[in-house]
Amino acid sequence: MKKIGIASDHGGYNLKEEIKKHLQGEYEIVDFGTDSLDSVDYPDYGVKVAEAVMSGEVEEGILCCGTGIGISLAANKVPGIRCAVVSDTFSAKMSKAHNNANMISLGERVVGRGLALEIIDAWVSTEFEGDRHQRRVDKITEIEKKYSK
Repeated sequence: MKKIGIASDHGGYNLKEEIKKHLQGEYEIVDFGTDSLDSVDYPDYGVKVAEAVMSGEVEEGILCCGTGIGISLAANKVPGIRCAVVSDTFSAKMSKAHNNANMISLGERVVGRGLALEIIDAWVSTEFEGDRHQRRVDKITEIEKKYSK
């Protein structure tokens, strides 16, 4: 069973809870918080899941905040993370198929519950295509290495 990490700030808390319910039973879900609607700082939660993905504690990560942007920016600072902010199913599929995104981020204030669950289903069920796309992902990794020194 695939192990997926999930986290949110207060602005994405309700969506995180809906996604957890939706995926439970099909995937092993590890919740890295937050656990309420109390105001918290999104970088603290984005980095928790990103570090879990990089350590292998979980295979993939899902993040939620108000827009999906801030929490993804924090996650993308962790070397090796490719977290895509998406608000449609096509972008969700392509983020995995072509960019090998190992994390996805959604905005609770941007997408409704129904669309969010469709996006998640599209993303978790898509596989990386490799081939010419691997060359491009490798170039992203090289850029990351260059500036991580």
